Amino acid sequence: MDVIWSPWRFDYITKPPDEEAHTGSCVFCYIVNGPASDEEKFILKRAGFNFVVLNIYPYATGHLMVVPYEHVADLDKVDKQTTDEMMDLIKRCQTALTEVYSPHGLNVGLNIGKAAGAGVESHIHTHVLPRWFGDVNFITSIGETRTMPESLATTFEKLKGRI
Repeated sequence: MDVIWSPWRFDYITKPPDEEAHTGSCVFCYIVNGPASDEEKFILKRAGFNFVVLNIYPYATGHLMVVPYEHVADLDKVDKQTTDEMMDLIKRCQTALTEVYSPHGLNVGLNIGKAAGAGVESHIHTHVLPRWFGDVNFITSIGETRTMPESLATTFEKLKGRI
């Protein structure tokens, strides 16, 4: 029998369904302003208007998010300098992920609003996700389970200083 080890998922399955109720504020605002160090929060880059952070509930190893500092729910409410920088950071994430993981492709996207799949609908963020042929198999599609071949700390160390 294979054992899938992903201890960070326990927090995900046991946390209250409303992330803001869990942290007392928006999870992204808490991450960027909270007391822990950037390394403890998996913040890889703080830029002028956005930050890059590992998704702690990743769909695949190397799953990054580019998040504006401004707490805003809609992309069309964000100023141009923030969205310009967001795109520049997405490009840097692509370069870093390609150099470190050699994926076959990447998913890049925003989910705006709960109906569109936003897990945190009050604060926009862009997902940058490396993909490989065969990374979705029976365990993902039928068993609704993902396997992660490395810890978040290892992913952080591999990507630190590259974005």
